[in-house]
Amino acid sequence: MRVLHLIAFLAVLVTAVVAWTKEDHEIFDLVSAIEASEGKGTTFYSWLEVSPSASTSEISKAYRKKSLQLHPDKNKGVKNAHERFARLGVVAAILRNPEKRERYDFFYRNGVPRWRGTGYYYSRFRPGLGTVVTFLIILTSGLQYLVQKMNYNRDLRRIQEIRDQARAAAWGAKMTPLEGQRKVKVNLGGGPRLDEDGNIIGGRMVDMVVEGDNVYIVSHFTASSEVNGLCRNNIHQLEPDGALLPVDSDTAVAPSIKRTWFLSLVTSLLRKAAKRDGAKIEDANAEPEGAGDDSDEGSGTASDAPGSGTVTPKEGGAAGGSKNGRAATTMAGGRRRKAVRRK
Repeated sequence: MRVLHLIAFLAVLVTAVVAWTKEDHEIFDLVSAIEASEGKGTTFYSWLEVSPSASTSEISKAYRKKSLQLHPDKNKGVKNAHERFARLGVVAAILRNPEKRERYDFFYRNGVPRWRGTGYYYSRFRPGLGTVVTFLIILTSGLQYLVQKMNYNRDLRRIQEIRDQARAAAWGAKMTPLEGQRKVKVNLGGGPRLDEDGNIIGGRMVDMVVEGDNVYIVSHFTASSEVNGLCRNNIHQLEPDGALLPVDSDTAVAPSIKRTWFLSLVTSLLRKAAKRDGAKIEDANAEPEGAGDDSDEGSGTASDAPGSGTVTPKEGGAAGGSKNGRAATTMAGGRRRKAVRRK
């Protein structure tokens, strides 16, 4: 019901905001400027020193008289003299126009609205993209937090109802506390169904235990989604094949700004980035496989380095050294020569 009232209020507000025209915005600006320069509560009529029921000729006469007083030539050195004189001309033009005067008279009788519409403020302040995005983030996060708060209050009321039902079933209508554990069945609502003996029972029945001021749900029961949502914390053992889940205010999820969509997104991205950086550091610190073998191989063939003048022959090199009956050539003393075949 509250949601419907909120929607209706927003609809009326949107309708009122959409109704403001460009001419209305001009009147809003003039009202604010006149109150700032001439004093709070100054109206178009009081500034011209005429009554709200003055005729057009009376307004024109009052304008000529006031314009002589505020003319910049007679107010040299006076701060904002030109702005006041120009503002006076706009005020007189509005009051001498029947349609614009009727519109001003509406705000004169009912007052200028505090909220003048997003179009009015946007046209005056021209917020950048960053400002708009920041505003939308704050607005949507605030609405999400409000929904969390509403859900939390609803869960608290539901938890208290379940506790009261369990105590009534365990202690009777007089609600006289009894010592020891009392195992009862509590109806959480829903349509009728058959129990284990084939009897028709109404709603979803849940096995619960009442012990003093504490109320528990027996966990071996296949609980509904509502019960699973209410019981998430401490487990108190009751019997080998079952456990007790406490039903109290701590089981309801309290609203938190950290769980709004924007902060949740930022937190998730930071965690992923930290995890990725940690993996890179571990990979960098780990010794690559085969690094020791490469160093040993390099130290054992130092004579193969450039400029040594000799090459250490490798195994099997002699067998493949000749081709087409020609003797293989080798490097010796930095000079290239043919190997001499022994007789």
